[in-house]
Amino acid sequence: MDASRTTRSVTATLDRMQVATSAVIGERASKALFLLAAVSVIAMLLFIVVVLVQHSIAFFGYEHVTLTEFLTSTHWEPIDQDDLGWGIWPLLTATLLIAFGATLIGLPIGLATAIYLAEYAHPRVRATLKPTLELLAGIPSIVFGFFAIQAISPIWVDLTTPGATLYEFTGGAFYDLNGGPARVFNAMNAIVVVGIMVIPIIASLSEDAIRSVPRHLREASLGVGATKWETTRKVVLPAAISGITASVVLAVARAIGETMAVTLAAGTQANFVLNPFESVLTMTAYIAQTFGTEQPLVGATFDSMFAVGLALFTMTLILNLVAQRFVKKFREVETQ
Repeated sequence: MDASRTTRSVTATLDRMQVATSAVIGERASKALFLLAAVSVIAMLLFIVVVLVQHSIAFFGYEHVTLTEFLTSTHWEPIDQDDLGWGIWPLLTATLLIAFGATLIGLPIGLATAIYLAEYAHPRVRATLKPTLELLAGIPSIVFGFFAIQAISPIWVDLTTPGATLYEFTGGAFYDLNGGPARVFNAMNAIVVVGIMVIPIIASLSEDAIRSVPRHLREASLGVGATKWETTRKVVLPAAISGITASVVLAVARAIGETMAVTLAAGTQANFVLNPFESVLTMTAYIAQTFGTEQPLVGATFDSMFAVGLALFTMTLILNLVAQRFVKKFREVETQ
């Protein structure tokens, strides 16, 4: 009897040891897999940076290309000749003009949509609008580019052409701003369509941030006599500001990195202007335009794409670092 009981006890102990050993092996395997995923992300980022830096160094190694000219000149004409300009400011100005113009359109609409969905919308309305936003985000950017050319560009041309219907209706208000009829391909086309494209990003992420605000904060505000709008404005939005800021940063980065819609809508002329009715060339559009031609994979023009890409990468990195610092500072204020 005692021998049988001892045998069962030993067997149970061995089973527990086997289970524990399997759990340890599974835990170590999972940890190794997650570590490999994290390292692979860092490795891919480093590889991208190395390629950009390598070709950028080659670009600035040509005799007729200088770093000073690249950072200060307002003339960009990337042809492998000594007498032409390599200043990035026309591309940089066009990129920032379209990105921040689009943000001015997308931010109020996206944030207002997020507030409505999170605080005011009936569950059935939310169930309908949320998939619609996701559908809008899934439309290919090239479709937005065609939409800008066919639907938006004629409006701006009509607004700035003397004698046209919209020109007469507005009393020529846009004519003085532009000084003449708008170009068919202009920055304003890209500003509008990219502004539409970033609305789902701001609305979706901001709504998630607003809905994550603890319910007791709303109830406490309403309990002391605040209205629904006062609660939303003074309690909910400040509590969700970090998530809203993240959505805006992501939207700006999306606008800066947009390629196809901007290439089709804004034009291909590297003009150093702030006039939204002029044709411009963004940094991403230049890379797409140059790489899409029968360009030899050597020379200053080819390497200039990587220099522009490195500048774009640096600009996006700085934007994210500033946003992270802002979010961190605001969270510190919230915890005090």
